[in-house]
Amino acid sequence: MLNQLPAILTTPPRRRLGHQALILNRDGALLLIGTAYKSGLMLPGGSAEANELPHLAARRHTETETGLVLPLRRILATDYVDARTLPEGVNFVYWGGRLTSAQETTVARHRPPATITGVHWLHPAQLPDAMPPDQHRRTTQALEALTRGTHLPFLLRGIPAE
Repeated sequence: MLNQLPAILTTPPRRRLGHQALILNRDGALLLIGTAYKSGLMLPGGSAEANELPHLAARRHTETETGLVLPLRRILATDYVDARTLPEGVNFVYWGGRLTSAQETTVARHRPPATITGVHWLHPAQLPDAMPPDQHRRTTQALEALTRGTHLPFLLRGIPAE
C-alpha cells in the first residue's frame, strides 16, 4: 500500500522558472534585448511552459528573440527572486557561447516578434546604465562564473542534457 503524498508534493508553491542565455560576440559584447513590457535591457530568454524542458525553454526564447539556435546545456548562474513585483521565481542563466561572424549576421537579419523592441550588443562596462539592477547583478554573476571557468551542467534525471 502506498503512503499518501505530502501536500507540498501534490500542491507545490507557484513559482516562475525563467531561462536566459548569456551570449557574447567576437568582441566580448553581450547580446541583450529590449522588450515592450519591461524597462531596460535584459538577456534573451523567458519562462518555461508546462512540461517544457528548461534548457529547451531557454533555446526556444533565444531563437524567437534573436534567430539563434544554441545548445544551452551549461548553467552559469541561478537567481532566486522573491514575490515583490512578480510571482516568486528562480532564473537560470545558460552559457550560449561566443558567436561566429555567421551567427552575428543571423542576429542582425532576424526579425523578432513585436514584443521585442530591439536587439543590442553592449560591453560589460555599459551594463549598469542599460539594465535594471536585478538583471545587471544576475548578468555580472554569470560573467564572473564564465571568467572563472565554473558552471553547472544541466542534467535531466542525472544525465547531461543533449
